[in-house]
Amino acid sequence: MLDTGIEICEQIYQSKSWKKSRRLVIVRQRIKDRPKATGKQLRLFEEEEIYKNYRYSAYVTNLKLAPAEVWRLYRGRGDAENRIKELKYDFGFDSFNLKDFYATEAALTFAMIAYNLMALFRTFVLQEKTQKTLSTLRYKAFAIGAYFEKVNDKLVLKIALNKKRRAWFSGLWNYSKVFDYPFKVSNA
Repeated sequence: MLDTGIEICEQIYQSKSWKKSRRLVIVRQRIKDRPKATGKQLRLFEEEEIYKNYRYSAYVTNLKLAPAEVWRLYRGRGDAENRIKELKYDFGFDSFNLKDFYATEAALTFAMIAYNLMALFRTFVLQEKTQKTLSTLRYKAFAIGAYFEKVNDKLVLKIALNKKRRAWFSGLWNYSKVFDYPFKVSNA
């Protein structure tokens, strides 16, 4: 037992399709003690009541670390698959292979800059607990109907938002004015 509600073990396993055996680290978390635990519930033995009380995860690794360290290392990467999907579907990472190497490299660099700018926007401006994808943000914060109106010889942008969203949207822009950048800003 690693901690309250967490049990870890390791096994050497060889699938029929593998040329050699591999190390398997298995984590079992009790749902009652850890309701937000990641992992899957086993459905192979539904008649066994005990399996309904736990979530399981398994990691195939060649690392020589202790089982608990393997779990800590890999669980930190759990969201990586979501970021890869976002790069693929929202930023077109699966479709910009160009004829010229340098053109492909430029497209990759531009897409990574765009992704990083959106990540900074989500982290430091939106400050929400869940990371929204670009396609969600497009309709929530960027694709908003608007028009210009002349008021006292000045052009004023009128944004079409209902009252609930207007307060949220105004708060974003007000927060961005007093934002403390996580890097040094040069006025040169």
